[in-house]
Amino acid sequence: MTDLAGLLRTIVPDAYYVGGCVRDSLLKKSSGDIDLALPANRVKPAALALAKKLKAAAFEMDAQFGVWRLVTRKENLQIDLTAFQGKNLKEDLLRRDFTFNALAYPVTASLIIEVNKQKDQPARVQLKKLQKKFLVDLKNGAADLKARQIKLSNPRVFKDDPLRMLRAFRHAAELKFTITPSVLKQIKQDAPLIVQSAGERVQEELTRLFRTPRAYENVLLMEKTGLLEAVFPELTPQRTCAECYYGKGGVLKHTLDAFKREEWLLENLQKAFPKYHKKLAAFVGDKALFKMAVLLHDVAKPSTAKVKGDRLRFFYHEQQGARMARQILDRLHYSKADNRLICAMIGEHLRPSNLASNDVITDRGAYKFFRDLGPAAIPMLLLCWADYTSYISDAQLRRILPRSGERMMSLARAQKTANVGKTLRHMQVLSLLFKKYFESPKKINPTKLLDGREIMEILQIGPSPKVGEILEALSVAQVEGNVHDKAGAQQYVRQHFGTKTATKSRA
Repeated sequence: MTDLAGLLRTIVPDAYYVGGCVRDSLLKKSSGDIDLALPANRVKPAALALAKKLKAAAFEMDAQFGVWRLVTRKENLQIDLTAFQGKNLKEDLLRRDFTFNALAYPVTASLIIEVNKQKDQPARVQLKKLQKKFLVDLKNGAADLKARQIKLSNPRVFKDDPLRMLRAFRHAAELKFTITPSVLKQIKQDAPLIVQSAGERVQEELTRLFRTPRAYENVLLMEKTGLLEAVFPELTPQRTCAECYYGKGGVLKHTLDAFKREEWLLENLQKAFPKYHKKLAAFVGDKALFKMAVLLHDVAKPSTAKVKGDRLRFFYHEQQGARMARQILDRLHYSKADNRLICAMIGEHLRPSNLASNDVITDRGAYKFFRDLGPAAIPMLLLCWADYTSYISDAQLRRILPRSGERMMSLARAQKTANVGKTLRHMQVLSLLFKKYFESPKKINPTKLLDGREIMEILQIGPSPKVGEILEALSVAQVEGNVHDKAGAQQYVRQHFGTKTATKSRA
């Protein structure tokens, strides 16, 4: 790429590098784009002139705030030009969220821009050879950056934009920074303001937070400040529900414990499932979706709680939970596909427990399970792992984890070892289902030997729901080893459905 720093010095000498590209470069990290701030009347002409030189696409992103975006065609590099928010650079920086983001570096100062082109991905950039004497630092942001602390640049940060509260936790997770007590105190005070933020912006921050391996510790902090329940008011009833069963914190405590387990699992698939971890990795492309499913998996327990005999039960909480989750995800503008996946995981998360109520899980039972769940089956099993293991301590989990791939213990034996034994048996059930799915694919997704047209020809019948029933019965026969090839399938259809179908047709 051309000398980008030199080109910027020529075309936008009155601009400053700001925001994430300065912060990340000081941390010796690359950034996803270049952010430039400059006088409002200069943004559009500068953007068009720069686009022409770089042969980049240019378009206005936000007319209200004066934002133009450039994307180079060759490197797919993104450059944002934004008008000063205020009269000048000083006012702009003092309005920014955190001190380490209130840093600027003049385009005219000496530096090198390193552009790393990534295949099928936007280019990443790093500003190199930054000189401290040129750094504009009005709030000691460089010192806070070095101390890895998140501090506010001004007292009105969250009132001006409540989304910044979520951004604080996201930055803490992504950068491995600590949020100072004064910031947490301010979040606790301003948490109710989060409802003013657009759902899609909230979703974006949660997604970035949940994709990190440090989401759990920050979600705990969000819960302590009240921000978690401000975003998800549906979780509030969980706090006092079933404390007799879960202890102080009730269902909410269990939810957060399960979230912790899910995060560990997604980062340690090899330890949890040494035999299948590579194949499972293909199913967990977006870890944020899994964590969101766990966060909402028991959302309906408070509204479905009933005492039956001497037990507290939550009848149909999984189905009601899926309906509640759908409304929450709609509010946060999740895509239809992501919404559908998460709700399927929540709505069926008791299925493995139902399978585990038998001492033997048949091939037929496993086939029906994976048939019914479809693409949500594997994700839901990982949710169940987090759900089951949340009931035991870290030490207990470490002790039984090596045995989770062993042959499934009997119900009677599991019941003798209380919670730990029950959890281990459930883990063994999950391992068995993974074994059937990955090692016996023909029994999970049998090859289609006949189609509907052939069924109708064999039985001399017309289209009807019966054809689908016969196809399903044929699949089950294949799974159980009673049918192996096309000829056998034809014979099976004639033998089991020919007489009955013919009789029904004559009638």
